[in-house]
Amino acid sequence: MTQQREVQAPVGTGLERTLGVPQIVFMVVAFAAPLTVFAGLIPLMLGTGNGIGTPVDFVIVGIVLVIFTVGYSAMTPEVRNAGAFYSYVRRGLGTTVGLGAAALALVTYAVLMVSVTGYLGAAARNVIVTFTGVSVPWWILSASGLAAIGYLGYRNVEVSARVLGVLLVAEIGIVALVDLSIVLRGGAEGLSAQPLSWGAFTSGATGTGIMFAVFGFVGFEATAVFRSEAKDPDRTVPRATYIAVILIAVIYAFSSWAMINGIGVSRAAELAAQDPEGLAPGLATRYVSQVAHDGVQVLLVTSFFACILTAHNVVSRFLFALGRQDALPRRVGEVHPAHRSPHVASVLTSAVISMLVAVTAIAGLDPVTQVYAWFGGAGTLGLISLLALTSAAIVVHFLRERTTSLWRGTVAPVLALAALGAILVLVVSNFDVLIGSATLADVFLAVLAAAFVAGLLWALALRRNRPDVYATLE
Repeated sequence: MTQQREVQAPVGTGLERTLGVPQIVFMVVAFAAPLTVFAGLIPLMLGTGNGIGTPVDFVIVGIVLVIFTVGYSAMTPEVRNAGAFYSYVRRGLGTTVGLGAAALALVTYAVLMVSVTGYLGAAARNVIVTFTGVSVPWWILSASGLAAIGYLGYRNVEVSARVLGVLLVAEIGIVALVDLSIVLRGGAEGLSAQPLSWGAFTSGATGTGIMFAVFGFVGFEATAVFRSEAKDPDRTVPRATYIAVILIAVIYAFSSWAMINGIGVSRAAELAAQDPEGLAPGLATRYVSQVAHDGVQVLLVTSFFACILTAHNVVSRFLFALGRQDALPRRVGEVHPAHRSPHVASVLTSAVISMLVAVTAIAGLDPVTQVYAWFGGAGTLGLISLLALTSAAIVVHFLRERTTSLWRGTVAPVLALAALGAILVLVVSNFDVLIGSATLADVFLAVLAAAFVAGLLWALALRRNRPDVYATLE
């Protein structure tokens, strides 16, 4: 099939193409939030998942996502829109299913943003208590963070990339410092390769470990959302995706192995179950210094901030792409005349997330054990569903259009679909464990299902009432 050339927006109407591979990788890895995984997720996996087999969880999920990226990157040159999941699914499975995926993606990212915003407020509160002894309500600090994120999101994306770059370097730096200090000092009981063994992986609740590992990779797929601002999207997006997945997998697998050795292989699971929140700061104090302990606390706040900022940029660009095609009101697809940013979509994103966070605060939910855990679990399920749907779309597309190799267009996507399907079944069957309540699990499942169905109905309404718009959607 002859590929169409990407149509460039006229000067003054399109987003500015300023992003290279490093900037996109910065934003995606910031979305994955390495320090939050190191300080929050890994201890949780050690205590409630498959214990010292945690490093293998990240390796396996990383391999699955690299295989997924093979088909994802093969399809990138044939997808001209920056709508990511929507654009890929629409290309393979049709406009109706594509808009269903778009609605599901918007809800998925929204609940993830609410989740992390809750923890941002709690982490900032802990820092203020540590240094001043004053306790500030978490929701005030969350609101302050959202205001700053809204300002950055309103401006050109390159400004956000610079901020994320600085925060990410500091964040990875403190994790690397603690990891290397543990390794150089030989850990608590001597360095052991046991956490990397198959026996360790299959011990304990392996399914729960895999679920949490997927949560740690949230955001890797967001590279495609920045297509309209990439300097050379057909090359930049695939390269950034591969680099992001591999970098995230290596950081998490190595950090979890180092943490287990720092605690001691024989006691890691037990101590993590007793005090998951205190593990990372405790290791920083033990193997580095009290200053490192305080640095972990402070950078944990900036890590959450960077994660939300990237998610904000992703959601606003989803909305922008749909607005540009008239699937949403055209105003949502407007570009700021000075900043060259999707400012209307950014403001809309800020308003919706602020409202949802306000609802959780008014309801009196705990920002960590309820807001972060519940909404984060729901977001994980939504992401896995979208990845599986995208894999199916890639398979169908390349069966219809033989424009790439058998490996890239069929074998790899089929393998990814099978693996993601198995993980999806695993997550759904254990979803009440992840959420902590069978009733709430059913509620979140219903919300995600309703989002997809609403997208389908939205598509059918467009096809009936605005067939010209429906026919031109990309």
